[in-house]
Amino acid sequence: MNTHLPRRWAERRGLRLWPVGTVLALTFTAAVLVAVAVFYTGWELLGARGLKAEPRIESQTLFDLVKLSFGVVAGAGALVALVVAYRRQRVDEDGALREATRLHTERFTTAVAQLGEESAAVRLGGVHALAGLADDAPTRRLRQTCIDVMCAYLRLPYTVEADLPADNAQARHAYLALREVRHTIIRLIRDHLRLEEHPHSWRGHDFDLTAVTFDGGDLSKVHFGGGTVDFSDSVFCGSMVDFRGARFSGSTVDFSRVDFSGGTVDFSGSDFSAGTVYFRDARFSRGTVHFSGSRLGGGTQFSGSAIVFSGSEISGSTVSFDGAWFSGGHFFFDRVDFSGGTVDFNGSRFSGDVTVEFGASFSGSTVSFCRASFFGGMVNFSDAVFSGGLVDFRAAQFAVARVVFGGMVSGARFSGGRVDFRGAEGVAPINLVPTDGSPLPAGLSLPSTWHPSRT
Repeated sequence: MNTHLPRRWAERRGLRLWPVGTVLALTFTAAVLVAVAVFYTGWELLGARGLKAEPRIESQTLFDLVKLSFGVVAGAGALVALVVAYRRQRVDEDGALREATRLHTERFTTAVAQLGEESAAVRLGGVHALAGLADDAPTRRLRQTCIDVMCAYLRLPYTVEADLPADNAQARHAYLALREVRHTIIRLIRDHLRLEEHPHSWRGHDFDLTAVTFDGGDLSKVHFGGGTVDFSDSVFCGSMVDFRGARFSGSTVDFSRVDFSGGTVDFSGSDFSAGTVYFRDARFSRGTVHFSGSRLGGGTQFSGSAIVFSGSEISGSTVSFDGAWFSGGHFFFDRVDFSGGTVDFNGSRFSGDVTVEFGASFSGSTVSFCRASFFGGMVNFSDAVFSGGLVDFRAAQFAVARVVFGGMVSGARFSGGRVDFRGAEGVAPINLVPTDGSPLPAGLSLPSTWHPSRT
């Protein structure tokens, strides 16, 4: 039986029909009103001022009145037949929906039972069965249920390879089998989020991936358009998790409190536009996270989004924005603790109406803005604290952008480490160079064109 039913049923929870008497009364009333409106319009268009009086009715006039009476009766009968046919169609459609839902539920129960089997092969069959059920779901709600079950499977407790007992072949085989099932779910999600204007696309649905352990997986070129995608409290460790070429447009994607503790997470060439992506309180303790790309094309695009890194801690990872384009939207790096590792903005471009807040603590990392271009928007370091490590602006270009290091109330604080602007070109950032000729703070190096007594 074909379960592909009209999209208008997606949110219908049951058939609701008015009493037939009420429907007929409303139908006749509407028909009379339409007839009166048509008659009045014709009357006005013809410019009629009254009716010609006929003291005696001729046989032709009487015959016309009889035809008119039969026409009214036939029209009323047609309206009744139309109402009855419409109600019958609605009942039939609802019956087809109920039957499709019943068959879907039976198949769903079987597929979920397969996920609970010990055999990895049976579990794989259950995963593919659930994906097929999501494609054939008669309502959007039932499709979301299938997606929820697959996401729930990924949230189950999981032991990564690094935590396996040493020299235990059986445990390793069980791990590899379970890993294949989990990565199959990730691939199915990827394939359905790549579909453009396709009835089997899962775009716009919600994906609850909270507290999932990712030891690899391919989500490249997916399109998160609409809906909510939640990776909060997840752990990325081990192998590479590939988000290259992903598009984040119109969705809310949450990486809050995520632990990047190993492996590589690659967002290179992704497009962050018209959506919200949270990395609040994320921990970058090991491994590499890429938001990079070529400046000549294919770089990660940040335009019109809100990207929030507030409260994150970078203590041992390499986080790269090399060659990224910041051309619009808001980016928050406030309360970020750069206490170790490397953060790379080399060759990045800040333009348009972008706003970037760096109210961060630079205490031990190497943060590089070498060859970065500040051509528009505002990049604000007013609340930054430079107490250790290296913040490198060498060969950066400062044009018409507003790069701010202080204000009337607060300003950047230099208490240690090195902040190097040597070789930078263009206009000096606001409130960076002392206006009273006082010496530069220790560790701050400026071009001679900005401050003759540079250190």
